[in-house]
Amino acid sequence: MEDQMFRDLRYGLRMLLKQKGFTVVAVLSLALGIGANTALFSVVDAVLLKTLPVPQPEQLVLFEWQSGRPFRVNGMSGTSSVPGPPDVKGLSLFRYEVFEKMRQARAQAPDSPLSDFFTFAPISELTAVVDQQPEIINGQAVSGGYYAGLKVQLSLGRGITDEDDQPGAAPVVVLSHQFWQERFGAEPAVIGQPLKLNRQSFTIIGVTPPAFTGTLQVGYHPAVTIPLAGEPLVQGENSRLGTAKEPGVWWLNLMGRLKPGATYEQARDSLNGTFQAEALALRPPPRKASEPAQLDPKDYPRLVVGSGSRGMLDMRRVYTATIYGLFIVVGLVLLIACANVANLLLARAALRSAEITVRLAVGAKRWRLVRQLLTESVLLAAVGGAVGVFFAYWGKGVLLALTDKDAGFLPSGVDISLNWRVLAFTLAVSLLTGVLFGLAPAWRSTSLDLTTSLKQSRRTTGAVSRLSKGLIVAQVALSLLLLVGAGLFIRTLYNLQHVNLGFNQDNLLVFTLQPEQSGYKDERLLQFYQQLFARLDTLPGVRAATFGKVALIAEENWSNDFLLPGETEGTAAERDTMRQTVRENYFATMEIPLLHGRGFTVQDDERAPKVAVVSQAFARKFFPSEDVLGKRVTFIDGKREVEIIGVVADTKYESQREEIQPLFYSPWRQEGAEIGEMHFTLRTAGEPTALAATVRQVVRELDNNLPITELGTQTARSQATLGQERLFARLLSFFGGAALLLAAIGLSGVLAYSVAQRTNEIGIRMALGAQTANVLRLVVWQGMRLVLFGLTVGALTGYGLKRLLASQYFAEDAWQRQMAERLYGVTGTDPLTFAVIAGLLTIVALAACWLPARRATKVNPLVALRYE
Repeated sequence: MEDQMFRDLRYGLRMLLKQKGFTVVAVLSLALGIGANTALFSVVDAVLLKTLPVPQPEQLVLFEWQSGRPFRVNGMSGTSSVPGPPDVKGLSLFRYEVFEKMRQARAQAPDSPLSDFFTFAPISELTAVVDQQPEIINGQAVSGGYYAGLKVQLSLGRGITDEDDQPGAAPVVVLSHQFWQERFGAEPAVIGQPLKLNRQSFTIIGVTPPAFTGTLQVGYHPAVTIPLAGEPLVQGENSRLGTAKEPGVWWLNLMGRLKPGATYEQARDSLNGTFQAEALALRPPPRKASEPAQLDPKDYPRLVVGSGSRGMLDMRRVYTATIYGLFIVVGLVLLIACANVANLLLARAALRSAEITVRLAVGAKRWRLVRQLLTESVLLAAVGGAVGVFFAYWGKGVLLALTDKDAGFLPSGVDISLNWRVLAFTLAVSLLTGVLFGLAPAWRSTSLDLTTSLKQSRRTTGAVSRLSKGLIVAQVALSLLLLVGAGLFIRTLYNLQHVNLGFNQDNLLVFTLQPEQSGYKDERLLQFYQQLFARLDTLPGVRAATFGKVALIAEENWSNDFLLPGETEGTAAERDTMRQTVRENYFATMEIPLLHGRGFTVQDDERAPKVAVVSQAFARKFFPSEDVLGKRVTFIDGKREVEIIGVVADTKYESQREEIQPLFYSPWRQEGAEIGEMHFTLRTAGEPTALAATVRQVVRELDNNLPITELGTQTARSQATLGQERLFARLLSFFGGAALLLAAIGLSGVLAYSVAQRTNEIGIRMALGAQTANVLRLVVWQGMRLVLFGLTVGALTGYGLKRLLASQYFAEDAWQRQMAERLYGVTGTDPLTFAVIAGLLTIVALAACWLPARRATKVNPLVALRYE
């Protein structure tokens, strides 16, 4: 058996080397498809499959919860995306009091299925000072059992323990390996040194190992880790553990480690009662008289326990739609490559029909020949897979180049590597494709009628088989779908880039300051901003300087519930509005037209009556039939009554894609409690970035320890929100172009083999008086009718997909629906896009058909007849 296998391999290798042109085209076609799939699978592995680099990650469990919609919590902070039925809400966030009760319950249960139970949560945008240089970093707060529960062995020092996580304990911090290398030069003597975080001094006690970047959302890599008890030191009055004025919020992530033999169900059941009781006890009172005081038991919160081997899953679920959508795209490219090679094999088999007929005639078994031909196909796929690995290594760089940091396709800092899982995937795909594209040609080529084949000898009709025609039609249809997808996203990107934002974003320099993290508050904070504006207003090249609490077109928002005149909180319907707190020259600087009433002035300070300016959408929605000027609305949070003094034109708020929302502006001098992190905007006379260094210097002169962040132009900030659209347009264009090239090569190759088979027929036609144009038309039409049929099939398939995505077949949060909903200003069956892409495909197909047709016209009738 082994000897036969090696003989098959040697013979297959000789046959491939004998026809080098065929082999090169087939290998490169397969390498492109396999390489693209391998490169993208490396992304799937890194983002969706990779487990935490800790001992026994399969023992880790992640706690989430679900409840009925009527169950409410008092506040949330963090990322949470837990799927569930429409009438159920899910969260992965917990309140500290809930965690503490659950921890006590586990500790008091001798037969608990959990050996460890711990919590952790992000603390973003901390101001760290290293060597007198301030910078904004990300951090996290963890309970004392975090490192012990994960069994993480630190590179230096020790981890945070239960003793560190006690009120009044000395503040300590653990550094990430990357932060230790970049900011401390990998100095081992860093242990015991102080590190300032938000002006508070922490003692460095450890450094994490290089591969461990935490258990938080994929892409979030904390530079520092502090005990949960130290969170109020860096957050102050904004502590999410709760203060004397405000209760705590739901913000913690919970994980545990199972004892050997324990199950997820046991872990859930052991803590579900405690969780439910404490969650219900912390439930805020009804906001309205119509709300029931008691919940229906079916709406009670309940724990959901799953695998924690990959850390938090919320952002992984968000990335799933984009990654799987593109995986389908590269899968289609591989299918086209397989169809391409199968077509070439079918055409090649037709030329080898005489050989196969003779072998069958002298007694060769059909299965023996099928095995020989399949061996050649698998060998071809193996070589294609090997070359595909090199393509994948190169493709990773292309993928990263096409994917900018705003695309939302890859989390920041994710390591994309060709590990054993990726190489195993490549091997499996190579073997599968070898069988996929080799089986049908092998089976068909051995299904010969010996009597007819022997009589036919060299006379062949050159007719393309039905299977070959079907493969060409499939290639054209799939290429059409990919290129139409690219066209739709290119049009979507164009439409979004030309949306009327409602303000002039040209010549705007933007940046962000967070002075409250450096100790500024109340009157000192107001004075700092006044001093800064006194300098910015007089800078050469600056026409105006302003700021707002919310950065426009930056996926940020701020909203509040409010009451209309005459309404009371207990009986009024729920309504809210987007908010913005601005400097008095904000509308003039942003060039937002004032339509009615007046804008803000410096006299609108904390001593003046509370006033506001609203957008047209606010006036239309809440005061449709009356003048909004002079009306008073009351914000439920703080019970503040505010008079509306002006109306301005509508603007986009979070992104270009969103519908215009009601917007409520308030003057910054009357919003002392809300003034903290602010987003500055400078209207410049020339290129905005030319003033970047000057702005940094101005801020540094006022406070050398205050970092300036997000310094750039408003145009760049707006473009950053279109990262996914750019990604889809680029990748679909790239892979659509690859599919078109493969389809063209396949069509041209099949027609070339057909022309070679029809040499005698064409020679006879020309000897009988056929003109060059007749031969050209004969061959070109042979290919173009398949292309036209493929275009029809592709168009009908696209229409069917559009109808399917619009139906209720897919859930609203399904990645298929999410991909379809990324289009803007164009439908999935846009006639113009289909017409342009169909025209492009037709032109390329004509060129692919013309090359073998041109060769057919060069046939010498005398040579062809002598050949016969």
